[in-house]
Amino acid sequence: MNATITVISIYLFMSLVCFILFFIDKKRSTAGGWRIKEYHLHLVELLGGWPGALLGQKFIRHKTKKTRYKIVLWLIILVHGLLWGYFIYGLSTKFWW
Repeated sequence: MNATITVISIYLFMSLVCFILFFIDKKRSTAGGWRIKEYHLHLVELLGGWPGALLGQKFIRHKTKKTRYKIVLWLIILVHGLLWGYFIYGLSTKFWW
């Protein structure tokens, strides 16, 4: 139970961080200011912030037209899905005998 709360907390925190970074980057893009590098956004997504990135795309309307960015984001989501599938299904069947 404690590990579950920790994992959920990490995802929530990193999603909030990613959403805030999207908001800041969107404001800077419209004002012509210094931008947050896509590499840094993807790093936060990889560390569990990808739900915040999806929410940022939907509600802030940021990074919605950049095909390369969206491909990398969906690859990160796929990696997370595969890892969760392994942990939930793979580990449980590994010790089934």
